[in-house]
Amino acid sequence: MSAAAGPPKKIRVAVAGTGEFGRNHARVYREIEGVELAGIYDLDSNRAAAVAAEFHTRAFASLEDLRGSADAVSVSVPTVSHAEVGCRLLEMGLDILVEKPMAVNLAEADALLAAAKRSGRILQVGHVERFNPAVIAVEPILNRPLFFEVHRLGVFTARSLDVDVIYDLMIHDLDILLALVKEAVTEVKAVGIPVLTDKVDIAHARLEFAGGAVANVTASRVSTERVRKMRFFQQHEYISLDYARRDALRVGVKKAGPQPEFGFEKLNAPAVEPLHAELAAFVDAVRTREEPRTNGAAGRAALELASRVMASIQEHAARVNVSGGRGTAGEEAFASQDKTTTR
Repeated sequence: MSAAAGPPKKIRVAVAGTGEFGRNHARVYREIEGVELAGIYDLDSNRAAAVAAEFHTRAFASLEDLRGSADAVSVSVPTVSHAEVGCRLLEMGLDILVEKPMAVNLAEADALLAAAKRSGRILQVGHVERFNPAVIAVEPILNRPLFFEVHRLGVFTARSLDVDVIYDLMIHDLDILLALVKEAVTEVKAVGIPVLTDKVDIAHARLEFAGGAVANVTASRVSTERVRKMRFFQQHEYISLDYARRDALRVGVKKAGPQPEFGFEKLNAPAVEPLHAELAAFVDAVRTREEPRTNGAAGRAALELASRVMASIQEHAARVNVSGGRGTAGEEAFASQDKTTTR
């Protein structure tokens, strides 16, 4: 009789980039069973050392040092460096989770996809809201939703100002809409303006899908309150998701007619931190070699739709003679960014 199998080998995961995202990744990896936080890398060696000390791991002196020291890497560097750093790591034989948006433009997204295919490695994109308990709760009850109303509003912070609000906030909801509707977007109409920065700070988009579903999506990083909500309607019912509260409510018609009756049901949502669920899924994909829920193809689709929204905003801005926001493909603003790996 063979000996009983021991516990599975720990997955060694490193974090590249020690901004807010990278630090949170390091924190969560320390909490996931079966994971060893292999170390931290950042161009700012002092910052890397400080975060490594905080989470009781090592600071790598160079990206190349991750070769042989890690199995997988969270890429939390600025967007301008996603493709460069991600492709290097993939070519080194490492699986990667790259934060959203996955790249500056579709050409760089395609470079990441090609590198992952060539190396046979896992490529996951950090669309963390897909792992929000509210989203998980509504997926089993989807029944051809036809109208969505989405608001993602936040107060101004200095975080992620290297991208327009479409790529910083709205892209989360674009990704979720594509996942829920599972149809091509046939029409995009959008408007957006800069308020406190030289990029688009508030935007609204109207999307129409091939099957007739319509979505109104608003994103702002200059609001006076923080709102993270999606509402959608399908036959005989209305569903409301609150991303911040991580819950969802289903309202259905129990009795139609002049004196209708409605039923209210709070959907069963798992009590889990979305980032923890996302990183645990990444580790599981690394271990099983199965495609992650937010794989490179999903990340590219969200980026493509975000680029279409941005193009519509630019078209509208030109028509009404309003300046601001980066170009359709996005190279202009990103080209001026300092290539530091701290995000």
